[in-house]
Amino acid sequence: MVPRACRWCAGSAGERGDLHSDPGAIGPAPPAWATAGRRPVGRSPRRRGGRSVTNTALRVLLDATAIPADRGGVGRYVEELLHGLVRQGADLVVVCQARDVERMRCMLPGVEVVGAPTSVERRIVRLIWEQIALPALARRVGAQVLHSPHYTTPVLSRIPSVVTLHDATFFTHPDLHAPTKRRFFQAWTRWAVRHANALVVPSLSTRDAVIAHAGGRPESFHVAYHGVDTAVFRPVDGPERARVAHDLGLGGQPYIAFLGTLEPRKNVPALIRGWVRACRQLPEPPALVLAGGPGWDGAVEPAVAAVPADLRLVRAGYLPLGDLAGYLSGALIVAYPSVGEGFGLPVLEAMACGATVLTTRETSLPEVGGDAVAYTGLSDSEIERELLDLVNDAPRRRALGVAARARAEEFTWDEAAARHLAAYRAAVRG
Repeated sequence: MVPRACRWCAGSAGERGDLHSDPGAIGPAPPAWATAGRRPVGRSPRRRGGRSVTNTALRVLLDATAIPADRGGVGRYVEELLHGLVRQGADLVVVCQARDVERMRCMLPGVEVVGAPTSVERRIVRLIWEQIALPALARRVGAQVLHSPHYTTPVLSRIPSVVTLHDATFFTHPDLHAPTKRRFFQAWTRWAVRHANALVVPSLSTRDAVIAHAGGRPESFHVAYHGVDTAVFRPVDGPERARVAHDLGLGGQPYIAFLGTLEPRKNVPALIRGWVRACRQLPEPPALVLAGGPGWDGAVEPAVAAVPADLRLVRAGYLPLGDLAGYLSGALIVAYPSVGEGFGLPVLEAMACGATVLTTRETSLPEVGGDAVAYTGLSDSEIERELLDLVNDAPRRRALGVAARARAEEFTWDEAAARHLAAYRAAVRG
């Protein structure tokens, strides 16, 4: 087990976020000449840095500089992946923001960690550094593969490249993203599809949507489902649940839990309205707790303002990481009525806690939930109906909780790491 217990490794729900919630990723799209359809010369070398590509342990440079200051979903993915790669015996070099160096070294003893210049904290500087200095660093450390874990990657590099594309909602649900952000991620996704040696995606749904909208060959994509840290996300007993509920000001009132950034695709306004409608038909209505980042969904505040005074809605904000198991496993229902996801990590984390989960059949979510969760449509009336069915059916809730925990055990970061290693080997083979 990789050591995690040091003050630099502590996290919180404020560091969750979805994988695109960081505006720091926004910058220039790849230049037009770089998207002309021609793979740069030398993208599939047979030998780099004096190392044969037939070695079992390829030397991988992973660019963690895209992790924002609050870590966000990108940070969660990168850090859990790194732990998994270390357990798999990967030969790693990690480059990260200067602010993250000590924490990374604490998390990954024995792994070479390189700090980028402090100026890279500025979004535009990071993108320029990525194009100019990152390929030079890859050569200097003898990397055989460069893994760019968040869409962008050097346009001109002779090192075989692997790029992670987290979801395709910039194509499938463009209205849910700001225009600048949408154009940025669409452009870099298209570039990666045409030029990267291998692509990693977190679901079959994402793979299929990227191919439909940006092209690419199915064999270039490696599906690596996310895992879940069962040391953090697990069923907990009554006292821990009661402590978290007390801290939220709930006392003994049952509650419906939401966890995630309040962004448009999370469909939180419909959840609020559906909950209000359901409560009107319940003699003892549950509270609704919204935990996570404030986000940028302008429709949330009007929906909150319209909640009747006799119902309890709690804006919990960020929760400490240590409170999440109590929060999720103590909920009557965990509701996540998303319009679209690349994977749906909050659903998996709630499942690992043995929670009764209500989500949608949109995009990747059925790949995560399978038959172990309840499903709803996107409208407030559909959410109302499914909430009522679950609130009034305790045996079904218990059965779903048991099934959810069993299914969550199938998703591990070790398996995700193994699939990334397969992508690295494929990239080197060309």
